[in-house]
Amino acid sequence: MAYFQQKHAAGRHFLQIPGPTNVPDRVLRAMDNPTMDHRGPDFGKLGAQVLARVKQIFQTEGHVVIYPASGTGAWEAALANTLSPGDAVLMCRTGWFATLWHEMATKLGLKAEFIDTDWRRGADVAAIGEALAKDPQHRIKAVCVVHNETSTGCTSRIDEVRAAMDAAKHPALLMVDTISSLASIDYRHDEWGVDVTIAGSQKGLMLPPGLSFNAISAKALAAAEGAKLPRSYWDWRPMLAANATGYFPFTPATNLLYGLDAACAMLLEEGLANVFARHDRHAEATRRAVRAWGLEVQCAEPRHYSSSLTAVRVPEGHSANGLRAVILERFNMSLGNGLGPLNDRVFRIGHLGDIGDLQVVGTLGGVEMGLRAAGIPHAAGGVQAALGYLAGN
Repeated sequence: MAYFQQKHAAGRHFLQIPGPTNVPDRVLRAMDNPTMDHRGPDFGKLGAQVLARVKQIFQTEGHVVIYPASGTGAWEAALANTLSPGDAVLMCRTGWFATLWHEMATKLGLKAEFIDTDWRRGADVAAIGEALAKDPQHRIKAVCVVHNETSTGCTSRIDEVRAAMDAAKHPALLMVDTISSLASIDYRHDEWGVDVTIAGSQKGLMLPPGLSFNAISAKALAAAEGAKLPRSYWDWRPMLAANATGYFPFTPATNLLYGLDAACAMLLEEGLANVFARHDRHAEATRRAVRAWGLEVQCAEPRHYSSSLTAVRVPEGHSANGLRAVILERFNMSLGNGLGPLNDRVFRIGHLGDIGDLQVVGTLGGVEMGLRAAGIPHAAGGVQAALGYLAGN
């Protein structure tokens, strides 16, 4: 069966969307191992090792639970385990994925309050602090923030959100979506006082889609004891009980766990600080290319620039989707589309996961050729600007 376009294109396909990302050979080879008995003694060793390693990626000493699911499942698990019907949650509309999380909260029977933004910056920390200060009765039970908004390329400052919550002396839980930032952008679950961190396997963790995660604080575990939202599959309690010996309460995604074990090993061997620095460097090279082309980065606040992806605005009257189609057809490269109100207004360059300097340069070369082929007004020299930065740094 042909899974890709029928027309042969020489060279490998460049998958430069902001996730799923390219899966390294080492991870693919790990996943190619025979499936083992998930009730047998070998699996307990694998499970214990994976759970220990993944804690290091979240930078936590607490529990991390792993579900066979997309990141959407981890959103629901975070809410369902800690909250009750009618509870108020405070969210910040930083982009498309924050909007979807808000919709889920509403469907679950929560009173989801939204702080709006222009989709060109991260969460409004001052507005969050103000809303909490105006809640002396502590009606708000959780603050939910997307760390890296995949639709816009804007990263929120979670340490500042925690500081604002502390300044307001508000006991609300802090829940953070790191689906497109974990293992790509510096993130510290314990140090930043996060109660539930949400993640998925298909981005910085360099795996195919299929695993989702909740990192859980002691405060969140205590909240789960009194939470009244319905939960069965997403219930933390049977997961944690089984995880204590390296097992799961249901059939786990065994071969994805092999891959996760290999991916965590790769990240820890490189060193998380080096992983973050690599992503920072590639992001800056990409932004320099965009500026040299005379185009505009969607994120308008430099403090909120994403190191996972760059969303690029096309000039008024031109089609981002048309550009993406030309690049796919002519140069065999996939770029991310605009979502929601940004549809056809931006294209998104993913530079996260298993990516090195040459992949970045190749990606930017494909974009620059595509801009010319699609007739998008731009200046030449974007790739050269990125080369100069990468060679000098």
